[in-house]
Amino acid sequence: MPAHDRARSRRTTERKGDIRERAILDACEALLAQKGYDAMTVGDVAQGAGITRGALYFYFGSKQEVVTALMARTVEHLWERSRVTAQTEEPRQAIAAAMRRTVELWNEHGLVFRTAIDLSLTVPEIGELWSHTADLFITAITAVLERAGVQAGTAPDHAPAMARALCWMIERTFYHASQESHEELQRASATCEHIWLISAGMESEA
Repeated sequence: MPAHDRARSRRTTERKGDIRERAILDACEALLAQKGYDAMTVGDVAQGAGITRGALYFYFGSKQEVVTALMARTVEHLWERSRVTAQTEEPRQAIAAAMRRTVELWNEHGLVFRTAIDLSLTVPEIGELWSHTADLFITAITAVLERAGVQAGTAPDHAPAMARALCWMIERTFYHASQESHEELQRASATCEHIWLISAGMESEA
C-alpha cells in the first residue's frame, strides 16, 4: 500500500475510533440517567453504543474506566467554559460569567457531576480527577479574589483559603440544588455568586 494510502487509512481509523469512543461515553451518560451506576453493566453500555462487548473492551477495560473517561470529558468542558473569563475579565464580570457557565454545565450534565461526587470517595481514579478539577477552580477563584484586592497568603482570610471554601461550597450547593430543578439550581447559583462577591469585597453583606 502506498504511503499516502496508509496515512489516509490511519486517519480514517482514528476518526472511527473517536466517533466510537464518543458513542460509548454518550451511551454511558444516558444509562446513568436510566439505570444508575450500580445497575449499569458493560454490556448495557456496549449495546447503547451500538457495538459488541468485545469491541468496547478495545477502548475501556471496565465500567469504571468508561465512567472515569465520561467524568474527564465533562469536567474538561466545565473547565474550558470557565477558565478564560476567570483569568481575563474584570472580577465582577468574571464571577458572573463563571457562575453562568457552571450552571449551564450542571443543567446539561448534573447527573455526571453528582455521580463523580458520589464515587470520588470509593473510586481512586475518580477521586483524583475530581480533586484535580477542584484545584483548578480553586486556583482560578484565587486569582479573581486577588484581582479584587483580597490579600494573597496562607491566613484563613486570605485569597487561597477563601477560594477553597468557595469552591467546595459551590460544589455541595450545586449537588443538592441540581437534584431539585433548573430553577432551584439557578437560585442556588445566585446565592453562591452573592457570597463570592461579598468575599471579594464587591458587595455588602447587608
